[in-house]
Amino acid sequence: MKLAKPIAAALAATVMAGAAHADLVIPGLHYRTGPYAPGGIPYADGFTDYFTLLNERDGGIGGVPVRTLDCETGYNTEKGVECYESTKGEGALVYHPMSTGITYQLIPKATADDIPIHTMGYGRTSAANGRVFSHVFSYPGTYWDAASIIVKHIASEEGGNLRGKNIALVYHNSAYGKEPIRTLQELAGKHGYELTLLPVDHPGQEQKSQWLQIRREQPDYVVMWGWGVMNQVAIKEAVNIRFPMDHFVGVWWSASEHDVLPAGDGAHGYKAVTFHNTGDGFPIYRDLKRYVVDAGKAAGDGSHLGTVLYNRGIYAAMLTAEAAANAQRIHNTGELTPGQMRDGMEALQVTKARMAELGLPNFGPEINVSCANHGAPGLGAIQQWDANSKTWSLITDFTGADREVVDALIAEDSTAYAAENAITPRDC
Repeated sequence: MKLAKPIAAALAATVMAGAAHADLVIPGLHYRTGPYAPGGIPYADGFTDYFTLLNERDGGIGGVPVRTLDCETGYNTEKGVECYESTKGEGALVYHPMSTGITYQLIPKATADDIPIHTMGYGRTSAANGRVFSHVFSYPGTYWDAASIIVKHIASEEGGNLRGKNIALVYHNSAYGKEPIRTLQELAGKHGYELTLLPVDHPGQEQKSQWLQIRREQPDYVVMWGWGVMNQVAIKEAVNIRFPMDHFVGVWWSASEHDVLPAGDGAHGYKAVTFHNTGDGFPIYRDLKRYVVDAGKAAGDGSHLGTVLYNRGIYAAMLTAEAAANAQRIHNTGELTPGQMRDGMEALQVTKARMAELGLPNFGPEINVSCANHGAPGLGAIQQWDANSKTWSLITDFTGADREVVDALIAEDSTAYAAENAITPRDC
């Protein structure tokens, strides 16, 4: 779209003042190397390809080109912080840390620098409280939402009664993997199930003892909070002990094609929670093919298009682009400062009609962010793997988390964080 005259005038003023840059700078803290590269690569491809599409087809966002800055982290927290420090001076508008460990380190830094962070479906869950975490956004959902929605699905499979059941959590022994524990414990107290905790050390290739324990104790369900090779190994081990796959449910980072394909037919029926739809049956793929892939401008080799994590990269980029466009409207300027970008994120609304306009009809639930709620809408669906067709499909509608439990935990943790860091919560 062309900028209206008032926007163009404001744009010229910001250039003269040096407050904004001549393009929209979006860093990507990606990892195409290391043990987590199989998940990092398709996400990075989708994220980058979407912005390439906007540049090639639309001339950018609001007529202002997007410049992506890729910085390789190797999923290493120290490298992630180094990437942040080395790129923020380029005019970075928003960061996607793509790691819970990196997120924890960047929260105080980015807040002090007035740069927003988008931790889409990961990071510190209590940062969904925008009153305390002014610069951190986790929409469209958090880890605690995911844990609650998984338990809600398991309960529905058990006729609504989980009393006396046993749920085992196989989790990455890191800040990421430990995120759902408190929520699952609270829900265990509420619903009367027993929770067994089975940590798996980085990178997750050795899990024999955990699955021997599962075979011995025979829990009713296994929930997985894994990433990278850990997912593949866990699913293979479950197949080896003949654990029923439809009773094995992963978080959304344990549910891509490369997680299940190595287990062959044995992975059939494996489930996971998700916050977006699956496959390449969306109109946006026609434009991606025309303007990006066929034009030789794709970030990767094109083999990941339509996969779960490629779609997630597209989703993250789309939400970023919509927030940037929203910030342009709010501040009546094409170019943006990080603080203005934050405003666009905090007032972001993405309707079903808008997603259809973007070529992503029925891709996910509507987004409605507010000053107080940076994690909205907190909905998730269950997807299931079909080993015959080698595809993921949604088997439930999008449903909400147990807000009574999750919101209380968010309030408790964010209040403690505010006290520890001398933060006065904003009056939203």
